Amino acid sequence: MSRICIKITGESGAGLLSTGEIVIMALKNLGFYVVADREYPSLIKGGHSCYMINASEKPIHSLSKKVDFMLAIDKQSLEAYYQDLEKGSCLVYGYERPLGVKEIIAELLVKKVKIVHQHVRQIAESNGGNVLVTNVVLVGMLWKVLGLPYSAVEEAVRTKFASKPKILEIDLKCVKAGFDSVEEGVKIRVPDSKKDTILIDGNRALALGAIHAGCRAYYAYPMSPSSSILTYMADMAKKYQILVKQGEDEITVANMTLGSMFMGTRALCATSGGGFDLMTETVSLAGMIENPFVVIVAQRPGPATGLPTWTAQADLNMAIHSAHGEFPKIVIAVSDATDGFDLIQHAFNFAEKFQCVVIVLTEKVIAETNKTVAGFVMDKIKIERGLVEGSELKNLENSDRFKVTDSGLSKRWLPGSSRAYYFANGDEHWEDGSLSEDSPRTAVMYDKRMRKMNLIEEAMPEPEVYGARKGADISFVGWGSSKNVMLDIIHMYAEKGVKVNYLHYSFVFPLKTKVLKNFFKENGNVNLIEGNYNGQLGDLVEAKLDVKFKKRLLKYDGRAFFVEDVVDFIKKNSKK
Repeated sequence: MSRICIKITGESGAGLLSTGEIVIMALKNLGFYVVADREYPSLIKGGHSCYMINASEKPIHSLSKKVDFMLAIDKQSLEAYYQDLEKGSCLVYGYERPLGVKEIIAELLVKKVKIVHQHVRQIAESNGGNVLVTNVVLVGMLWKVLGLPYSAVEEAVRTKFASKPKILEIDLKCVKAGFDSVEEGVKIRVPDSKKDTILIDGNRALALGAIHAGCRAYYAYPMSPSSSILTYMADMAKKYQILVKQGEDEITVANMTLGSMFMGTRALCATSGGGFDLMTETVSLAGMIENPFVVIVAQRPGPATGLPTWTAQADLNMAIHSAHGEFPKIVIAVSDATDGFDLIQHAFNFAEKFQCVVIVLTEKVIAETNKTVAGFVMDKIKIERGLVEGSELKNLENSDRFKVTDSGLSKRWLPGSSRAYYFANGDEHWEDGSLSEDSPRTAVMYDKRMRKMNLIEEAMPEPEVYGARKGADISFVGWGSSKNVMLDIIHMYAEKGVKVNYLHYSFVFPLKTKVLKNFFKENGNVNLIEGNYNGQLGDLVEAKLDVKFKKRLLKYDGRAFFVEDVVDFIKKNSKK
């Protein structure tokens, strides 16, 4: 079995998250590559949700819709998800009154789904637990059905509940009792060796990358799916001496971030689309005073509140065109945890080097997906602050701060570090920052600021091509989380003798086009893959290059691309 697909289902508040975390830790401990994401409604308790886990001996990057094994924690979730089970799959459940799901079980048996059932509450109570630990019993049952070594799941339970020694003993008894209560199932092959990987989600990687880049102030107003960055930063604040503040709203958060950066502290804020709307006046101020500003926008579907706990790639146009007036900005999009750790470091460097706004786009599916990745390389991206320092500070003049230069880039120094001073003026201004509404000076200063875009575009890396660079049977262009499913697709189709390639943008704006032009010239069937309704990157590419994509694979239902989404598209649009 090349890919194991597990779906754990349960209502919000029923222990679904801890159940999933135990399973993915145990799989990782055995040497599997793991990708896991949770789908859940915007309810604190109730509704139904699921934790999707894919595992493989070989590297995987995205999720499949397929369900090989389903663990149903409660009746409500079983009713909501049982139709995902296909012939040959397996259901593990512990509902105490089987008559209540009699018709469902009968339907599954007709489909030849294997049913594994125990009275899990009775098992939990007989081992010192209660209804709250029935999910641990179910984990033990699932693990036996998978035919995997008990020691791995025991280790995962010990890790998960190490901080709760009073209940750890009960949990260990319950998981063992669940394991012993059922017969062994499929006997999944254990990888030959453990992989040198870490299991991490995108938001934690962004937080770690920011700290590694020298970020020492973090401001946020909680807004999913960015909220856990605030939690992670707060957890690490004491160790790394970071100032972490929860503002009363996103306007305050943006202003505190801008003020901290102005005074020389590398500062960061994060939000989602609706919160970023409130930040845009401050973003525009950063553009006028040419002050570094870095913000993470974790995308979820809109408009308005939309689907607050689901995913999208619909805020690219917002990021590119955000805030009033015209001024230089950079838009970077992460694709996974490794990307997040690296790209947030580049974001700080670019913001300070070019004295501009950098918007880092992520998505719910990236923010919350736990994935096994190689350990981060710590010292490959050097900190570049772009500041005037040392003896040069003595020679500064007030007018140096916004001096009109051929490149558009002027000298920046921290307030108080030199006898020279300047005004950080939100009005149009002249070289020392003093207000000026003079017509010629206005045009000159506008031109000066916008010339920086040439420097920025030169510094931006080109997009990266995955798979064969030319002559593919079918090609795709995308950004953000689309990369993950395409990496799996390229590998799958290579084994079938079908050439699939993919051009990926991490540095989305300003748009680099050299590699893109060649990609269109060297491949005859180039398609767009994007998680929004209009194909926002596609529109940008077609306008910039005067080219046309053959077709557009778009998804805007709040779900990320599954492997099957791309497989179905290729079947319809490839000659092979």
